[in-house]
Amino acid sequence: MDFKDYYKILGVEPTADDKAIKTAYRKLARKYHPDVSKEKDAEEKFKDVNEAYEALKSADKRAEYDEMRKYGQHGQPFQGPPGWQGHAGGGFEDQGDFSDFFSSIFGSRGGGFGGQSGRSAGRRGQDVEMELPIFLEETLSGESKPISFQIGGVSKTLNVKIPAGVTDGERIRLKGQGGPGVGGGANGDLYLIIRFAPHPKFDVEGHDLVITVPVAPWEAALGTKVQVPTLTSKLNLTVRPDSQCGQRLRIKGHGLADKKGLRGDLYAQLKVVMPKESDEAAKALWQELAEKAAFDPRAQWSN
Repeated sequence: MDFKDYYKILGVEPTADDKAIKTAYRKLARKYHPDVSKEKDAEEKFKDVNEAYEALKSADKRAEYDEMRKYGQHGQPFQGPPGWQGHAGGGFEDQGDFSDFFSSIFGSRGGGFGGQSGRSAGRRGQDVEMELPIFLEETLSGESKPISFQIGGVSKTLNVKIPAGVTDGERIRLKGQGGPGVGGGANGDLYLIIRFAPHPKFDVEGHDLVITVPVAPWEAALGTKVQVPTLTSKLNLTVRPDSQCGQRLRIKGHGLADKKGLRGDLYAQLKVVMPKESDEAAKALWQELAEKAAFDPRAQWSN
């Protein structure tokens, strides 16, 4: 079994913090998403990126992986530490989107994999579990999405309608769409794990969305109108005078839908940004403003 360096896959150092790992994952997952990427082997790279993030996003999993990583960095087949047998126990088959290497460290993801190989009559078919990456926009479209997978050497293709109100990590069962039964036994089921593809503009908080809106210092001070994108359109947002960096403005009904079809909210979070460069005339104006404003942003420190 070949060792997989999850840090190298995400392009981060082993000392990277959680934020850096998440940022790298979001960038690469968007880059290699099979629906939009034109990169060679995009689907395989997308799976590798998801697997790497799954291993590193949890403190417990990351610690376990880091321990195993000590034994797999020298170009040799991965053996693990002395006496290590792994979780797989040599019995893992059809592990969905996760590799044998991942399963050997963290164990089976469940869902009927690696089942018994007996040939008794009326045996139920294998269940299949796979991740289904979707864009946030697809949660509102009500359209069907084609998926393909293999079970027992047979390729299957289905058109799956994205349920209203679906959430990230939700597990959806498609009855009878798994492996074929034996001797008249029922077919197994297909379980889809919904994964929201990282969005370049929006963060997800339940059924609400958050977008960071950059504003200039004078826009925050004097007020302005800003055109803000939503998942389906654009709208004009009023920024009131004396607005603060980090302040959230609520835009009702422009979030994600729940099971009843009701939309959450979109929150525009203001971020005051400075010009990268200022000429001498601009600096003189800033100096004049500082003198006239007589404002100490750290006054509370003296109390």
